[in-house]
Amino acid sequence: MTAELPRRLAAEAAGTAFLVIAVVGSGIMAERLTADAALALLCNAVATGAALAVLIAVLGPVSGAHLNPAVTLVAALRRALPPRDAAFYVLAQVAGGIVGTLLAHAMFELPLVALSQQARTGGGQWLAEGLATFGLVAVILIGGGSRRDALPWLVGLYITGAYWFTASTSFANPAVTLARTLTDTFSGIRPLDAPGFIAAQCVGALLAVVAVRALGASSRAR
Repeated sequence: MTAELPRRLAAEAAGTAFLVIAVVGSGIMAERLTADAALALLCNAVATGAALAVLIAVLGPVSGAHLNPAVTLVAALRRALPPRDAAFYVLAQVAGGIVGTLLAHAMFELPLVALSQQARTGGGQWLAEGLATFGLVAVILIGGGSRRDALPWLVGLYITGAYWFTASTSFANPAVTLARTLTDTFSGIRPLDAPGFIAAQCVGALLAVVAVRALGASSRAR
């Protein structure tokens, strides 16, 4: 990453904003178009995975396209990103995610902020978030070395699938989790439940680093 820090932070903020717009906006659109929960989730998953793939492909050369504090944490631990830069990355991602929720609400003419009432808690949900984030980080670390050009599509497809094979619908991103507390729509999560999700995501990311290192399959972190 050769771009100056302000440019990289702008990319992280904008990228996370558009990722959250895709998550929240497609959830709102799906709710308006169908009463079928399974179809709504399918629409939400496809839109999110497709947007994520494009964002990583476009922003990867600028900032690494982390768009996720868990990914940034891993990069910092692997010394691919200085701790100071990592802290700013996380702040940019969280701020971008919040703006993304506000913009999604504005597009659909909803109140800009509406705290979610959607309960997402319990051991099964936390395990799902840990596994979802474990898989995401493993895909990034392994795919970043063996199939770097394909990494955007690997990540996008993984998240699309993880929407369906996890009990939590695979948030796998602390910044996105915080942003989703501000929407009382299809993709929301109660603020009370967010800390459990974020803790599980961080644990899953750290376990992925250990597992990939043990396998000897990791690439240099993005």
